[in-house]
Order: sequence, then structure tokens, then C-alpha cells
Amino acid sequence: MEQAFIDKMQAQLEAQKEQILKSLADQHSEYKKIVEGGEPGDEVDIASDVIDGQLLESLGREASNRLTMINNTLERIKQGKYGICLKCHKEIPLERLEALPYAVMCISCKTEEERRNR
Repeated sequence: MEQAFIDKMQAQLEAQKEQILKSLADQHSEYKKIVEGGEPGDEVDIASDVIDGQLLESLGREASNRLTMINNTLERIKQGKYGICLKCHKEIPLERLEALPYAVMCISCKTEEERRNR
């Protein structure tokens, strides 16, 4: 795999990481506003606030998981293991890495894993 491609992917991953961190910070402040939210309203407003809070929490978990995958991938880049499937140890196709820069398995191995987990 060419170093220029790895550098490009590393820059993308770092940009995604920065975006996620900013988004999580924004969501945290929004969630805090919902929870602390001034005067209690009627039951519909309270129910809406609870739903909004649960949605923000769910989005936070998803973003947090993606952040973990990005951090792990940045570490693999440092170790010189980027783009190598964790299962079969073959190179992950560049097209897959461009679509999903933090992919750790080739499509075949990932498909097999998903089938097993059903």
C-alpha cells in the first residue's frame, strides 16, 4: 500500500475524529440543557424532552463507538498494520478503505463474521 494513500486516510480519520469530538461536545451541552431545562412544562413537553435526551444519548454512544474505531485505526497506522485484515491477514481493498477508512476486515471476513453473529 502506498504511503500517500495511508497519509490521505490518516488525514481523513483525524478530521472525522475532530468532527465527532465537536459533535459529542455539542450534544452534551444540548443534553444538559434538556435535563436542566428551566420551568417544567406540560406532560407533552416533558415526554418530548425525555425522547430528545434518549436520542442524544443513543447518538452519543454511536459516535463514541466510531471514535474508538478511528482511534484504533490511527494506532494501526502508527504500527504499520493499516489496511491488513485482522482475520485473514490479506490487504483490504483500497475501495473498501476509501468507503470505510476504519475497516479492519476485508469484505469476505466481515460478511462471514456477520453471518455467524446472526
